[in-house]
Amino acid sequence: MGKITGFMEFQRLQEAAEAPQKRLKHWREFVLHLNDEQAKQQAARCMDCGIPFCSNGCPVNNIIPDWNDLVYRQDWRRALDVLHSTNNFPEFTGRICPAPCEAACTLNINSDAVGIKSIEHAIIDKGWAEGWVTPQVPVRKTGKKVAVVGSGPAGLACSQQLARAGHSVTLFEKSDRIGGLLRYGIPDFKLEKSQIDRRIAQMEAEGVEFAPSTYIGNPDDAAADGLTVRTPQSLLADFDAVVMTGGSETPRDLPVPGRELSGVYYAMDFLRQQNKAVAGDRLSGQTLAKDKHVVVIGGGDTGSDCVGTSNRHGAASVTQFELLPQPPECEDKPMVWPYWPLKLRTSSSHDEGCERDWSVATKALAGSDGQVEKLVGVRVEWFKDEATGQMKMREVEDSEFEIPADLVLLAMGFVSPVATVLDAFGVGLSYPRLALAAARKLPGEPSDEAEAHQADDGCDGRQRVVPARAHLQRRVLLRDRKAGHSRQRKGIDLPRGEPAGFFCLPQPIRCAIWYRKGGQCSSPGLHVCARSHHPRRAIGRDQGE
Repeated sequence: MGKITGFMEFQRLQEAAEAPQKRLKHWREFVLHLNDEQAKQQAARCMDCGIPFCSNGCPVNNIIPDWNDLVYRQDWRRALDVLHSTNNFPEFTGRICPAPCEAACTLNINSDAVGIKSIEHAIIDKGWAEGWVTPQVPVRKTGKKVAVVGSGPAGLACSQQLARAGHSVTLFEKSDRIGGLLRYGIPDFKLEKSQIDRRIAQMEAEGVEFAPSTYIGNPDDAAADGLTVRTPQSLLADFDAVVMTGGSETPRDLPVPGRELSGVYYAMDFLRQQNKAVAGDRLSGQTLAKDKHVVVIGGGDTGSDCVGTSNRHGAASVTQFELLPQPPECEDKPMVWPYWPLKLRTSSSHDEGCERDWSVATKALAGSDGQVEKLVGVRVEWFKDEATGQMKMREVEDSEFEIPADLVLLAMGFVSPVATVLDAFGVGLSYPRLALAAARKLPGEPSDEAEAHQADDGCDGRQRVVPARAHLQRRVLLRDRKAGHSRQRKGIDLPRGEPAGFFCLPQPIRCAIWYRKGGQCSSPGLHVCARSHHPRRAIGRDQGE
């Protein structure tokens, strides 16, 4: 470590941010990265702790102590190289990742964790400012063609890794701009889209071809209206492999009386409209929160984004309900460290103005002339069922209440990938509604044609950006090794992973791949690697996976 006693000498330093009343007047990012001296001081707090739990807490296993030490020594160029060795897009994660690495920081046991996320933010911003982030064009091409379906963080990272390995990559996206939910699901005040645009330019220089406004599926699907359509059969005929990175986009609905009223919308529909407006699109009938009483149902990140967006619209009031009980303000560190703790988290959007309430269930939505006007809620209490051991909820007697609601935003999570796309590829859903990552034989497909791989939220369930990137790292390794190529290629470090023929992820991730020729197993089947360091086990199709 650069300064052995740094953790005893320096306090944690938070990144500076504009005051709430000032930042509510624009849609730009308002968090400033640390300057060189501040980053050096914060990096000095990294301990010589022996076992870097922070790297294990990070879903992409960033080599955090190494780049902390390099930042302390002001060797920014090498720090950027180390950061990029595990993370394609640190400018995304340095802004929107919740930083589980900091929860796992050894210093976090009895003090404030090292500001890892702020150091990552400073490294990548300096890299762009100095011109160190440049295209990495492969020295030679493999002759293999890969189609990537979906341009979110997993799709972007997949495309870049495969292109750098020498494959010819085409990235398909149904929206009019590349980026998936990075583009249209995350507000600009958290992630300005210029961050995505310059990565797209880099990837184009590396050989990635982009195909926006292209729907992958059947031409008669409702979602295909007005878009260029490519069928799964055409992709499998034109490409050596197809990677499905479409994410988990089906939102959880609220089946209560009044759900059909105007003014009740899914959160992503609301956020997408605003992001398109910020991008300069002219929208007819945009949903605005100005002078409205807004109720956000769901206490996660998407709900928080709805709060920040509504406040910038000029809402009369913003209330956010969560079904689960209010978490404790501080975690019991001896019990939960180094894992991600359950505790009360207040986002920058909450600081801008919001009433929050917990253990609230929605019983009905009411209004007149087809427009929602109020929400009928009830308080619930959670208890442990002695028979099953499960936590269940029940209504608190005489706790029903009403609250004005001119705009209700449903931010209750996502339940599955888009079924029509999975059906078109012949990929099924497994409990609990997770896609089987499959290379399935389509009707009439010769056994030596392309394979289709799932690599993102569709396989693991709804995740944040960093787990999606981690999942993708291992999937690209499998794809590259099955094509017969080494991980090391002319100085480009492809993702680390397991031997060819298997795709392994640590718990709780589950993934399955269909091997038509059996891979390394004597009998073909559906192989599941439950844990990356545990024996592999083969599961037959007749076992109901």
